[in-house]
Amino acid sequence: MSVLFHRPSGTGASYLGPGDIYTWLVTGEESDGQYFAMYAVVPLNGGPAPHIHTRENETFYVLDGTPSFWMEDHWVDAKPGDFVNIPMGMLHCFHNFSDRPMTMILTFTPSGIEKWFEECLERVYDLSLPIPDNIDEVNGRFAASGGRYGIEFFLEMETPRSS
Repeated sequence: MSVLFHRPSGTGASYLGPGDIYTWLVTGEESDGQYFAMYAVVPLNGGPAPHIHTRENETFYVLDGTPSFWMEDHWVDAKPGDFVNIPMGMLHCFHNFSDRPMTMILTFTPSGIEKWFEECLERVYDLSLPIPDNIDEVNGRFAASGGRYGIEFFLEMETPRSS
């Protein structure tokens, strides 16, 4: 059963991602398995390796900054207010090539992927600490456990930037 609630800013569980911080906004338990949403703070060079989700669709809503999205075979540069839709089965990733942090809201339908994030990432309780530069380490954990959650990673894939 879905839960009616208000989650004040900064009160959701937070995890250290691949150079990022992810804060839960609504979980599958709270949405009766329908969706999972999180707030992402992505510093310079943050973001996961190219990957495919086989069990859920993913959306991104850019709040601040200029993330770049690899979408199958090309980069798309986004800005605040832009929305990106990634249907299940599509190769994608995001990266912050800019010189300042970016923020986004990510939504996954249906839910369940939050269990994978909880398995792979480190829970963080003090959001004032600096974000560690652990992208390679986290991407390795993502790739090692992704198969159990229907996610395939392409760690060695070249995603060249055009100038």
